[in-house]
Amino acid sequence: MTTTTPAGPAPELVPAPPAAVPHKGGSRFKLGAGQQLKGGPFTYIALVLVGLGSVFPLYWTLVAASHDQQRVLDNPPPLLPGGKLWHNLQAAWEQANLGKAIVNSVIVAGCITAATLFFCTLAGYAFAKMRFRGRGALMTAVIATLTIPPQLSVVPLFMMMSDIGWGGKLESVIFPTLVGAFGVFFMRQYLLEALPYELIEAAKVDGASNIRVVWNVVLPAARPAMMVLGMLTFVQAWNDFFWPFLALNQENPTLQVALGQLSASYTPDQSIVMAGALISTLPLLLVFVIFGKQIVGGIMAGAVKG
Repeated sequence: MTTTTPAGPAPELVPAPPAAVPHKGGSRFKLGAGQQLKGGPFTYIALVLVGLGSVFPLYWTLVAASHDQQRVLDNPPPLLPGGKLWHNLQAAWEQANLGKAIVNSVIVAGCITAATLFFCTLAGYAFAKMRFRGRGALMTAVIATLTIPPQLSVVPLFMMMSDIGWGGKLESVIFPTLVGAFGVFFMRQYLLEALPYELIEAAKVDGASNIRVVWNVVLPAARPAMMVLGMLTFVQAWNDFFWPFLALNQENPTLQVALGQLSASYTPDQSIVMAGALISTLPLLLVFVIFGKQIVGGIMAGAVKG
């Protein structure tokens, strides 16, 4: 004889809560995957104004370089290019010996940029990922050098370069700036996040030496930051005037020192000065055109990493 237990009461069906409706007044900056912010008309107006403000100094340099002295000093000044651009460029080139000055500036800026990238990347890697005694104190000392005004070291540095026999030579401009505290700090901060310890340990497990780790692991990881640091270093070295003006002479100038000679007379010709400034700007524009994509990619990589 079998007995059956009575079935319990059927469970009650609980209605599901209504789907959440997005609040229309929420922040429009909360985006989903694949969505992008869309700018309004005020965004485009602001971008146009900022772009015009950035381009106008270069445009005015071109306008002033294409007129004569009298026309540049007129009131109101000219707003359209004239017909003396080539004449003023030739005059600036001959009066200031800009050919040799450009070669010297390329040598100085190129050597300083290459050395800064090499030494600062190695030092940044050491401070970021290597363990050694006194690492924190040394990093503090490096950062502390940023607080010292460079003008305080001009006199002893000038005496040192004269004693070595580098007075008036390009070596006196290149060697004091082969490595900078900002570059060391910049690379160290980037490599702290961009270079995992697991990559270094995996390379060492595979038998890689320290040099191979730096070449195959550290440099590829640091490439975006190196592009940004290289751009900043090259522009600073190219536009540097104070120390090259003291260390070099008129027979062996950099570009900025040569431009200073154009405006050193009692009544300098502003149109020729502007022509020389235009010549000095063209190499920087060329650098941005050639390496612009890599520089922007390095900046965006650092922003996304942050």
